[in-house]
Amino acid sequence: MNLSQPFRMALIALVAVALGGAAWAQSPAPAASPTPAPSATPAPAASPSPVPPPAETKSPADTPAAQAPAPSAPAPVQAADPFGEEFSLESKKVVVMRGKANWDAAFDSLIDSFKALAAVLDKQGVKPAGNVMVVYTSTDDTGFTFLAQVPVEQDVKNLAKDMSMGKSPDGKALKFVHRGSYDNMDNTYEAITNHLEEKKLEAKDTFIEEYLTDPLKTAEDKLVINVYVPLK
Repeated sequence: MNLSQPFRMALIALVAVALGGAAWAQSPAPAASPTPAPSATPAPAASPSPVPPPAETKSPADTPAAQAPAPSAPAPVQAADPFGEEFSLESKKVVVMRGKANWDAAFDSLIDSFKALAAVLDKQGVKPAGNVMVVYTSTDDTGFTFLAQVPVEQDVKNLAKDMSMGKSPDGKALKFVHRGSYDNMDNTYEAITNHLEEKKLEAKDTFIEEYLTDPLKTAEDKLVINVYVPLK
């Protein structure tokens, strides 16, 4: 496999300050000057006014409103998508549509195939049993051939001439994840190519895309696609 060619072709040919607590104390009031009584016996001195007990002072930290709030739990961190994770593909019953596309209209061609398959399933009341997939079977400078696949649990009848029942690929593969538009997938395939070269891994002459988001209903820049690279 010549990994120096464009990335998709290479694979085919291959993320409180507390307040002071000092109590105030009021000095005892001086005894009132005795008022001379008419008699010769002096009146007893008036008792001093009682001194109120020191006011109990509290630190602002002692009041519930001023207590520091408990630290909130940290926001969950999204784990990075797997990159080059070993994966075992399991074969599934699929309805298949064969197609050919040029690179300029690659995604539009895939969407047309998915729409055609969906129409057949809807007409016969058959529900998909998994995510739609694309198996790339060959590429050249101008375009590629592919198999659009939809997992089902029963045979689908009255298929068009370019459709058939079949099985999805199985066996040992590496799993990669792409997020974003189909047009930006070259960056993902470049990283995949570099990973294969670094690990000295030899891939089969095919690769698979599994659309975790429905390509018929999801904005293209919100796509999430698993890319599987079968190994020899």
